[in-house]
Amino acid sequence: MAITGEYVPSKAQWVRDQVEEFEASDGQRANTLPGTDDPIVVITNLGAKSGLVRKTPLMRVERDGTYVAIASKGGAPEHPEWFHNFVAHPEVDLQDGSVKKSYRAEIVEGAEREDLWQLAVDTWSTYASYQEKTDRQIPVFKLTPID
Repeated sequence: MAITGEYVPSKAQWVRDQVEEFEASDGQRANTLPGTDDPIVVITNLGAKSGLVRKTPLMRVERDGTYVAIASKGGAPEHPEWFHNFVAHPEVDLQDGSVKKSYRAEIVEGAEREDLWQLAVDTWSTYASYQEKTDRQIPVFKLTPID
């Protein structure tokens, strides 16, 4: 894991609680979306402006070692805060269960976006309803392992 520095927990209590329990159990607890069996990962990233360490639980969307992060914010009209972090500082750390690795995040477009968007919707169908709620095209990040 490459990201170090001062950690600033989320403003949202449920996110703080989930990340704390996930990390305390090495990814064995709090590893699903609260109230569901849908798996999540925790992505450590740097704040776009502050440079401080942030931790973001996101739905687990993965294919052949490459992960996908969907900047849906539940279909809100604006991008989630972490979107700007990934753009400003594309090197992130991802923990899936007990496995921790570094990745490079990049926004994908065109056919690659469509392919990874479909993978995300197939993994967690709620993404499709989020797209219906907003006029913006929800950004799709491909997270490629850094060797």
